[in-house]
Order: sequence, then C-alpha cells, then structure tokens
Amino acid sequence: MYLALVIVATATPGPAVLFITTNSALHGVRKAVFAALGNIVGLFCLGGIAVTGLGTILQASELVFNVVRYAGAVYLIYLGLKLVFRQNAELIASENRSIAGDISSRKIFFQALAVALSNPKAIVFLTALFPQFINVNESLPTQFCLLIATLMFFSFAFLMLYAFLAQKAKKWLKKTAGMNGLSKTSGAIFIAFGVLLATSSHS
Repeated sequence: MYLALVIVATATPGPAVLFITTNSALHGVRKAVFAALGNIVGLFCLGGIAVTGLGTILQASELVFNVVRYAGAVYLIYLGLKLVFRQNAELIASENRSIAGDISSRKIFFQALAVALSNPKAIVFLTALFPQFINVNESLPTQFCLLIATLMFFSFAFLMLYAFLAQKAKKWLKKTAGMNGLSKTSGAIFIAFGVLLATSSHS
C-alpha cells in the first residue's frame, strides 16, 4: 500500500515536475539531474521534520502553517514571474550557456530544494502518512530510512523520466518557436501553484 501511494504521489505532476521539465528543456538533462537531486534532498528534510514532531506543530498551529505557506507561495510566484517576463534574448543566451556548460548546477539544485520545501502541506502529508506504516515495536530510525529512501528513489526516477521527455520535446519546441511559449506557460503555472497555495486552507 505504501508503494502504491508513493508511486501515485511522485508520478503526479506538481511544482517539482514543472521545475525539472522547464530546466531540462532550457538547459539539458545533465542540469536537470541537479534539480532532481535538490528535490529529493528536500523530501528528506520534509520527512525528517515530519518524524521529529515539528510536522505535528505545523499541523496544529495555524500561525506557523500560514507563515510557511505564504513564504512558499511567494517563492513559487517569484519563480513564475521570472519565467513569464523572460525575454527571447535571455532564452537564446540561456541556451548558449547551456551548451557551454556555464549554467550553475548549484543554483538549479538550491532552487529545486526551495521548491520542494515551499509547500507545508507536504510536511502535513508525510506526518499523516508515515505513522500508518511504522511499527512502534521495531527500530524507528531503520523504518524511517526505508520509508524515506523509497520515497526519494521513486521521486528521482519519475522526475528524470519527465526530464528526458522534456528533452525529447526540445527539438520540436525549437522548430515551432515554442521555447518562449514554454517559459511563459511554465511561469503562469508556477504563479497558479503559488496562488493556490496561498489561498488554500489549513486542512
């Protein structure tokens, strides 16, 4: 049951999938690897928060939840606005830098990490999920490592699958002058995610 839940959760498109597909199309699959790594490190941090009791505090405290929620929403909207207002010349320069290997892998990694950490509902979800599959009579650290490692593995696998698909579509996007459209569409979706996060309820 846990495997089924993890597969559905990690295969479903969300901000992390949007982020990695955009970066794969703009900068290539090699750079997208760092986006996937940033995401799974974020998942590990969220899992740690969930099992240390901080997730329970987040779930119980409306104030703490709202602070994290609005901070995450602002960051997603910021990323969206950057993509929406990105000019054609910037996209061409980005492509040239990608070919030259000058795009900062560290920047992509930390942006992906921030995207992963930007949704407090992920912490609440893991706080509710993990206890359902933990045996209190067995070693808790071992069980946590197994649960979180499984989640990280499938997340990385599906993110890279989306990255490869985006890379395959890159030539088509170039032929149809779609890179600018991709950037603006991705930006609009990021903004939508941010607005939805900001206006969602605590439950």
